Amino acid sequence: MIKHTCFFAFLLCLFFTAAGVQAQGELDAYARKTYVKGNDTLPYRILYPKNFDPARKYPLVLVLHGAGERGDDNQKQLVYGAKRFLEEQEQFPAIVVFPQCPTDSYWSNVDIVKDEAGKRTFNFQEKGKPTEAMRSLMGLLKQLEKSGSIDKERMYLGGLSMGGMGTFELLRRKPNTFAAAFPICGGGHPATARKYAKKVDLWVFHGEDDSVVPVEKSRIMAAALEDAGGDVQLTIYPGVNHNSWDYAFKEPALLEWLFSHQ
Repeated sequence: MIKHTCFFAFLLCLFFTAAGVQAQGELDAYARKTYVKGNDTLPYRILYPKNFDPARKYPLVLVLHGAGERGDDNQKQLVYGAKRFLEEQEQFPAIVVFPQCPTDSYWSNVDIVKDEAGKRTFNFQEKGKPTEAMRSLMGLLKQLEKSGSIDKERMYLGGLSMGGMGTFELLRRKPNTFAAAFPICGGGHPATARKYAKKVDLWVFHGEDDSVVPVEKSRIMAAALEDAGGDVQLTIYPGVNHNSWDYAFKEPALLEWLFSHQ
């Protein structure tokens, strides 16, 4: 019986390894690139539409990963969301970019305080200079806009956890840039909502039982955006912890909603 169990486990291991290799092979469609300007360096992966024509203009989707995917391998940032854009590439042709934040930086300018139990408190800054990662991100965005292939009326932004926080911050730093955004289990300073509330439509996602970033962070931002006259949808997943991105990226209407804006 033990031998059979071990053999079955071995077959399962082979299956999942092969599936992982296949999935990774699919994501190789995202070309490896690096933004460099002065001391700023930011690895990123970019997906071009099929039969890409540099003379045409395409929508841009910028997706910001969470803290766990930081690094310099230019790979981990594709683990969440990248496959969805690849699978629906024909229906929603766009230039999709996944930058990777360095390990020692953070997308958002937020003061994170841990108590003795390890619970984190996120204190978002209303003002202040961008982090190194955010500065590089804005430089990359500027470079992409100048490429000549971006439809500046159809630029979209989204992100999860740290990337959801970065989404709110980039919106307030570049309030006239994006047509729609989807922050997932993130947060921001509510006083900044007025800067972009009437310019960008948002679909905000969060797990009700999030033990890392409290769901109140998204509720507060959604209320601030609504109070400022913005068009905002808030989706709370009952019983879901911090991994609300697993549900958000599977929302059937997400891409149709996103690409409907300009």
